[in-house]
Amino acid sequence: MICWDHIDTVLLDMDGTLLDLYFDNYFWMEFLPLRFAEANHISLDDAKTQLFTRFGEHRGTLNWYCLDFWSRETGLDIVAMKEEVKDRIGLRPNAITFLEKVKASGRKAVLVTNAHRGSLDLKMREIPLHPHFDGIFSSHDFGLPKEDPQLWSRLQEVMHYEPARTLLIDDSLAVLRSARRAGIAHTLGVLQPDSRQQAMDTEEFIGLDCFSQIYPPIAE
Repeated sequence: MICWDHIDTVLLDMDGTLLDLYFDNYFWMEFLPLRFAEANHISLDDAKTQLFTRFGEHRGTLNWYCLDFWSRETGLDIVAMKEEVKDRIGLRPNAITFLEKVKASGRKAVLVTNAHRGSLDLKMREIPLHPHFDGIFSSHDFGLPKEDPQLWSRLQEVMHYEPARTLLIDDSLAVLRSARRAGIAHTLGVLQPDSRQQAMDTEEFIGLDCFSQIYPPIAE
């Protein structure tokens, strides 16, 4: 699946890749609509209709990932609400072991997420992944979502990675295509980002089921 001899840097997404996407799907699809309905004295169906329409208008943009934006849009404290259901945050199988093996192999591991810092900080408190990374970046740091190929150039200016010797693992096909256009040579999709939903079609990308399938060799 991967020729590790050709890879020096591993770029990893967070939600749906290292962490189970169930938390985010539950929050945005169920918990937020419920609170929005209560706050506006409307039915849950009406709340979902209104919210999902707005989601569609901003999907793939930086606003889609911005908790400040959605707090303004909904009149609700999104960061505080995420705290209420933080017990649903969970790892995907063997994620930590994979990160440990990447480090032991002498390669760099870098977290590159579209998550807003409010969400990133919460998840890092609940599951302290940060010791395993050589760098942690939110797309909000660059003012561009990962769906924009220019983000990868800006990241390269900071991380000085070689795209031809870099692997990106991400559950978003749009992000994988963006990275490929930016010259990142090695890419993997994620077959089941949400453990409570069925596997997805990763289309032109090889789909990763479990990190145990791709452990790198340990440096001698």
